[in-house]
Amino acid sequence: MTNLLHTRDAAAQEMVELGKRHPELVLLEADLGKSTKSYLFAREFPERYFQMGIAEQNQFGVAAGMAMSGKLPVVVGYSVFASMKACEQIRTFMAYPDLNIKIIASHGGLTPGNDGPTHQAIEDLGIIRTIPNTIVVAPADAIATRSLVRAAVEKIQGLVYIRLTRDPLPVIYKKGTKFTIGKAIEFRFGSDATIIAIGDMVNIAIKAAEELEVDNISVRIIDMHTLKPLDKEIVIRAAQETHALISVEDHSIYGGLGSAVAEVIAEECPGTSFKRVGIHDTFAESGEYHLLLEKYGLGVNNIKIAVKDIIKSKI
Repeated sequence: MTNLLHTRDAAAQEMVELGKRHPELVLLEADLGKSTKSYLFAREFPERYFQMGIAEQNQFGVAAGMAMSGKLPVVVGYSVFASMKACEQIRTFMAYPDLNIKIIASHGGLTPGNDGPTHQAIEDLGIIRTIPNTIVVAPADAIATRSLVRAAVEKIQGLVYIRLTRDPLPVIYKKGTKFTIGKAIEFRFGSDATIIAIGDMVNIAIKAAEELEVDNISVRIIDMHTLKPLDKEIVIRAAQETHALISVEDHSIYGGLGSAVAEVIAEECPGTSFKRVGIHDTFAESGEYHLLLEKYGLGVNNIKIAVKDIIKSKI
């Protein structure tokens, strides 16, 4: 995990390739083309690129109209603005009529760092997850991003919300790795406990598992790249085989991955030891991304402590 690549770069590059194959594909931006890298699409297809300005509600409303007119809109912006400024438009004008629209939401979680809580999207996954007719995806690296963006456009008929990061992430997958929306990946086998992680936290969970191996603790890693629909089967199997689950997310512990996993455990595997690692009912301050992860309990050591605690609790 030495190479660092931006997921937003990967998504933008994939959009250019998809644009070549799908003439009906259009991209709508909200004055953030440099940050989201959507300018790459604009260079290639200027007549299919719509710069909507700082007006996300209008941007998403126009996208809904385009979808009803036979276009395939991809709406690009920051996670915090997409999920909150345009929440009503997503719910009422996109999800309710079940339109075929893709939302690429960059700068998810704490990755906006120094931009502070106004730009840190720690609620977006929970918000979008509660809306009917939505699919919610958060890739773990650039390779996963390209594959999942491609799958969202070419294999899914409906509304897909894809959450990306600002900071580059370690490349953990090999080129050619197959990803299926709705099917998690067991990245690492383990028998003592299972970490279920999403997005940028997958690589941090892997580091924690590797360090725990030195202490003879065997930890399974599941990349739950699709939050909705959640891969219930892999959660149930991990609960039955390791009896201890830890969810890890760069998101509030309310409404996101931790809540989704807890729902499965409560209904299907009661008695399984479970712990959530995430942001605990607080806004984060401005600061460097990696320092924020440590301060708000999302660092490697925090995960290691959670794993050791939960293993003790199941004995």
